[in-house]
Amino acid sequence: MRTLGTFLFLVAFVAVLGGAAYFYFVGGGAENGEGGGSGPPVLVTLASIEERAFVDVIEAVGTAKANESIDITAKATETVSAVNFSDGQKVEAGDVIVEMTSREQSADLVAARAELNEANQNYERIKGLADKGFATKAQLDQAVAGRDSAAARVKALESRVADRLIRAPFAGVLGLRKVSVGTLVRPGDIITTLDDISLIKLDFTVPEGFLSALRQGMTVRVTVAAYPDRRFEGEVVGIDTRVDPVTRAVALRAEIPNPDALLRPGMLMTVALLNNQRTVLAAPEQALVPVEDRQYVFVATADNKVDRREIKIGARQPGFVEIVSGLKRGERVVVEGTMRLRPGANIRVAGEREGEGRRGKPEASGPRT
Repeated sequence: MRTLGTFLFLVAFVAVLGGAAYFYFVGGGAENGEGGGSGPPVLVTLASIEERAFVDVIEAVGTAKANESIDITAKATETVSAVNFSDGQKVEAGDVIVEMTSREQSADLVAARAELNEANQNYERIKGLADKGFATKAQLDQAVAGRDSAAARVKALESRVADRLIRAPFAGVLGLRKVSVGTLVRPGDIITTLDDISLIKLDFTVPEGFLSALRQGMTVRVTVAAYPDRRFEGEVVGIDTRVDPVTRAVALRAEIPNPDALLRPGMLMTVALLNNQRTVLAAPEQALVPVEDRQYVFVATADNKVDRREIKIGARQPGFVEIVSGLKRGERVVVEGTMRLRPGANIRVAGEREGEGRRGKPEASGPRT
């Protein structure tokens, strides 16, 4: 019985002590002027409430794609006679990448051009005779047909010879070589790849709940595992017209300039889609004194005391929090020494942080997905 009584006494004592502390710190004696200002000054550091650029961020992931990308393939069954590139080489549109054996086609082309030359001469002769009335219209038509037939044969053979010269259709970077001189290739066999990576296309999805905030031209900031300390910036160029009925997400496409060729197709990218850029009052996050679900700060007064004030906060960004209500521009709040303060306490200012609030390039104010 003595043990139980002692236990109940301790429980009651702790409850009373906790209630007194809550009354004192949250809304009791200290706010009514009890006890706070009679002690020695507390050494604190202050910071001014100023405007700061904020922006909301919608986070997503996506996969990088080249601006243009193709597999270079053979168009005819033939052996490779020359390889004119090395792995990873940059090429311009029209550059000959690979040459195929074409001796037979080249010989046929020479013969066809000779036949075309003869057909042209025959046509000119018949046309001259027809103009003087010494050749019939049927003879002239036959000469025209012969000339056109020879010209068509030349074009066909030129096309066959051209098919044996594999050219780059656009400027870009070639991939790994998959053939050697003497390799027999067939139509569709991959010789190498060609990617235009001067611009990276990024496709990603966001939940349909953000659809009303999406628009073309929105800024995206991208990070990749290969360069963790670097951010790449681009903009949204397209928004899909449909919402996926399974994932309830909408697809977006962004374009990211890649002048240094650091980004590669296939990379997994972490995307920060910036929205609602604005300039608002902000306080250092270190100044917040949370009590249950409320947020307080200690505001320095003109007579070197502090007033504890409840505030409403909005978005956060590294080191700062948006002030929705409760503070005005220019007011000073305690950022160091809050643990030793009570409402109405005397303070001694050890220093003030400069530039805590500032205008400038907005930082992301925290993930929204």
